[in-house]
Amino acid sequence: MIKDFFELKDLFFARVHCFVEHIRFGSTVEVQQQQQQALRLLVANMRNLLPFRDINVHASTSHYAFTSPSSPSAQTLVIERPSGDIRLNDGALLGAKRVSSIAGILGIVKLRLDKYLIVITKAQPMGRLKGHMVYKIMATEFLPLRERTLHDSDEDTYLTLLKTLLKTGPMYFSYSFDITNSFQRQAASDPSHALWQRADDRFFWNKFIQTDLIDFALGAKSASGLRPHGAYQTGAHPFILPVMFGMMRITTTLIKSTPLTFALITRRSRHRAGTRYLTRGIDEHGHVANFNETEQTVVLNDGTTDARGMGGGGGMQDGKVSGFDGQDMQVMSYVQTRGSVPVYWAEVSTLRYTPDLQIRGVDTAVDAAKSHFDEQIRLYGDNYLVNLVNQRGREVRVKEAYEQVVRTIVSVPTESTQANHATSEKIHIVEASQPTQKYDRLHYVYFDFHNETKGLRWHRAQLLLDQLKDGLVQGQYFRGVDMPGDSQGRLEVRARQTAVVRTNCMDCLDRTNVVQTMLARWTLTRQLVDIGILRPGEAADDDAAFKVLFRNIWADNADVVSRTYSGTGALKTDFTRTGERTRAGALQDLNNSLTRYVKNNFGDGPRQDAFDLFLGAFQPDSLGIGATQVFVDRRPIMIQAIPYILAGSFFLVLVSSLARSNPQTTIWPLRLFTIICLLIGMWCFRFIYTHGVLYVNWPKLNTPRWANEGYQEAMGAIRNDQFIGPFVARHERGASSARISHLEEGKKRIQ
Repeated sequence: MIKDFFELKDLFFARVHCFVEHIRFGSTVEVQQQQQQALRLLVANMRNLLPFRDINVHASTSHYAFTSPSSPSAQTLVIERPSGDIRLNDGALLGAKRVSSIAGILGIVKLRLDKYLIVITKAQPMGRLKGHMVYKIMATEFLPLRERTLHDSDEDTYLTLLKTLLKTGPMYFSYSFDITNSFQRQAASDPSHALWQRADDRFFWNKFIQTDLIDFALGAKSASGLRPHGAYQTGAHPFILPVMFGMMRITTTLIKSTPLTFALITRRSRHRAGTRYLTRGIDEHGHVANFNETEQTVVLNDGTTDARGMGGGGGMQDGKVSGFDGQDMQVMSYVQTRGSVPVYWAEVSTLRYTPDLQIRGVDTAVDAAKSHFDEQIRLYGDNYLVNLVNQRGREVRVKEAYEQVVRTIVSVPTESTQANHATSEKIHIVEASQPTQKYDRLHYVYFDFHNETKGLRWHRAQLLLDQLKDGLVQGQYFRGVDMPGDSQGRLEVRARQTAVVRTNCMDCLDRTNVVQTMLARWTLTRQLVDIGILRPGEAADDDAAFKVLFRNIWADNADVVSRTYSGTGALKTDFTRTGERTRAGALQDLNNSLTRYVKNNFGDGPRQDAFDLFLGAFQPDSLGIGATQVFVDRRPIMIQAIPYILAGSFFLVLVSSLARSNPQTTIWPLRLFTIICLLIGMWCFRFIYTHGVLYVNWPKLNTPRWANEGYQEAMGAIRNDQFIGPFVARHERGASSARISHLEEGKKRIQ
């Protein structure tokens, strides 16, 4: 990553072009001097409001010190060792050795024995939005506050979980641009606040581990609690770097010879974050699982959209601001959301391919659903709730629960249904007959996606688009134009998006991806027609090169969202990318389905633990070495041994079947031995299949309530079994809920 001082131009490139133009063409020397002074004040103010882009780390046995070489007059951030107390120092500290140069401070995490500074050591530029560079985190490092001579197994496991999450989780940041907020929310934000203060709380993914720095900046008490920090510490703001988790793709392209920047951003909520079968539905705070906001953006005249493609340049060259050739920069964006069905429901893994579905009483979820939709209506306006679950089989219970919640929330609901020869409920709509309260801005639209698109008839999803078209037209999209003379680089809002389509299926993955891509394509065509790039009747897809680009970006988005939730890429992306179903794509879907099964049953527990640890849903105790080990398997030894007996039995059967015997040797003992091993293996397989809940790799930190109940039920049945019961001690230490001690309701949620 470039750390040259002169790259400061990137910090304010998009905000100061108007000043430069006014200085060049000002009518009087006095006006020029005033504007130059305003420019200097703007740069000085931005230094305090925006994060440092270059930080040197100095380490000693008593502290870590952080300085910015490009801002020599800025204060030094000092974190004391081992207490973790934070202070600012005027000038550099003596006695500390410079150990490295970093891209930013991700946060401070407290584990069982120590606190660790997490710093970003490598970041990859992803492209520019309005002249602001966006980066992806590529590597991090943990700096301990105390040197440990002893090792604790739980501490080591905590570190492994966090490092794995940071290595695999797609996280992005910008030093000068708020990527956690949509363009529309940015237009309404206060630019006089620090960048982290403007960040959207839902998508500020490292907010929990930034708590110590945030508290210090706001004047809260020190980490040790012994002395107060005192006044508001503005010098700490540049060290707080907000990070977003999700997908980011920025590219320059041409449509009908018109250069533009096309960007797709998906922001994953840090609330109720987790894995596929371990986080479903809603919690008591109104947060739903797998909630993502996806913003599709087109930027015109932003200084990077020339025919040569995206470069690292832009900014000022020879006293000129490049990219502004007399036309104002324009930004058009369209936001969609996805999230789990907002009722209390879960799918309990039992090693079967299809998990057991549980749904609590819908009445108990009404208050939580109201909290959820309060936020959605406040942020997005009217909500079109597109539900794509199947209307037959096990999924119908989720559909009915969702519809019951909507009927309860809206006033005087009216319903309408469309049918065809294949189904009696092709489309089902629930909405208020006459809007009288805020929840009447909810419009529930069920679409029988499974039946309508069966046999790869994806074009049939157009029926849903036709149903939503009036709402899409009325809901508009965001459009902003650069305001000449505005020192903060804000946009003049020409149109606002006043409605959002909230799409869900069971996982909010594969079916949801198809619908969101369709809506994004339709909206993009509408935007380009509105500004005159396309004529009425033309479509963005008419440009073959852009059609390929668009499909691949949205397919990449589908893969990223799916991988972070289910552990694999999305299904049917071969059709998304090429418009055709291929044999290779079908084989890839088979591989993804089998991989999902394995990961969801045996790999999602540690992944969920990593999310809970990073986001603060679980905070380790400080009992120290020798206390109860969290990650120790306390199931009865007999239960643990059965999979190994199964593997050994089938191995012996395989060996005995393939072994060559002497014709003169009696073979019936070997056959008898083989039959016995086969019977033992079959019994072990049946036992594991029957009591699969005992062999799912559940989270150890915040184990779901239904997993605890399933464990207790299975252990009770085993103890009453005449054959294996005597081998399982009724009061074996740790055999009960000690293994699964933290219930779902006991999670320490982020405030």
